[in-house]
Amino acid sequence: MEYIERELERKFLAMNSVFKAVMVTGARQVGKSTMLKKLADSEKRTYVNLDNSRDRELAKSDPGLFFQLYNPPILIDEAQKAPELFEYIKIICDKSDKTGLFWLTGSESKKLLKEARDSLAGRICILKMFSLSQREIKGKIDLGEMDFSLKKLSERANNFPDNNLLDIYTHIWKGGMPGTVEMTDEQRMEYYESYIETYLIRDAVDDNGISDTEGFRKVLRACAAFAGNLVNYSDIAQAGNVSVPTAKEWVKILQSMGILFLVEPFSNNELKRLIKTPKLYFCDTGLLAYLSMWTSKETLMNGAASGRFFENYVVSEFLRMYSYSKSKVLITFYRDTNQKEIDIVIEENGILHPLEIKKSSNPEKKIINSFSLLEKSSLEVGEGGIICMIEKPFPLDSKNSLIPCNII
Repeated sequence: MEYIERELERKFLAMNSVFKAVMVTGARQVGKSTMLKKLADSEKRTYVNLDNSRDRELAKSDPGLFFQLYNPPILIDEAQKAPELFEYIKIICDKSDKTGLFWLTGSESKKLLKEARDSLAGRICILKMFSLSQREIKGKIDLGEMDFSLKKLSERANNFPDNNLLDIYTHIWKGGMPGTVEMTDEQRMEYYESYIETYLIRDAVDDNGISDTEGFRKVLRACAAFAGNLVNYSDIAQAGNVSVPTAKEWVKILQSMGILFLVEPFSNNELKRLIKTPKLYFCDTGLLAYLSMWTSKETLMNGAASGRFFENYVVSEFLRMYSYSKSKVLITFYRDTNQKEIDIVIEENGILHPLEIKKSSNPEKKIINSFSLLEKSSLEVGEGGIICMIEKPFPLDSKNSLIPCNII
């Protein structure tokens, strides 16, 4: 399979030029090692994979000898399997003025991140990778930062074909796991089944001490049923036949494994009566579709849950975009106790960009009336719009546009 260039490459190389160690974390099989090995092609860098039992045992039992055998600059795969290395990495970093000494990958876990931050504070940059975005699959990763003005949206849209519902749901149904890109539908179904058993369940047991694997599977499937909705731990617990505290803990574990993410509700001191419950989404829509037992993209596209999957797709694309971008933003959603809501609020440089998500090619303009709710906050409300199935950007008013979902 031909290598697909990743959006994270730019940020990784930028951080590598100023940090002595850079770690890439994320869910299993999203392409962390593949990207770093590709970047290492142009330089002389030692490669060690701690899945190798001999190297792993040496790293755990005698880290000093390990680094005598394997000298920096080095790429260490699956670094979470030998946390004993971190203290020695700190010592080596402190003895050298060079940047980019250590490239590390790790399947995401709270324990790994804590150990890395505690041991290597000030020496390490930790970046997160997700499965392939639609932009990466299409080779459209050099379009610059997202700008919601009509002029910039139109310029961006010129780089993409017209929006197409079947193309969007093909991506939603397939997901973005690099290993599945060239698979048949049958092969992909088996891949996700193996992925759950080989990686998720094993990591739940080995890294998180979960013994009730059947209950964990049920909670995972329950999360898929509630994707795109407010988190309801009671319902998740009931579906998994576990206690509410256990359901909460397992959702946190699935977050730490890079399977789920929660979007927090918008909060502002000037606004009262805002809800405080986050919304749950899956990082990869292909895994979500498999867990929800949709058998084809057509049945998913025409099914009752199609709107919920469309929202998950849009929000997860924004998650990828802003994780890899130069600017830092806050992604939230607005909902108050009167059930008034805005699907996404992007806060960037003190400006709020309100966005609605609709699986329609011609959504009603009145949908953006809810944006006025944000005017009571202490922040400026900037450009926004409705992310939908329209073919090209189209103005709704001086600030808001209909935005094709395939350009984000």
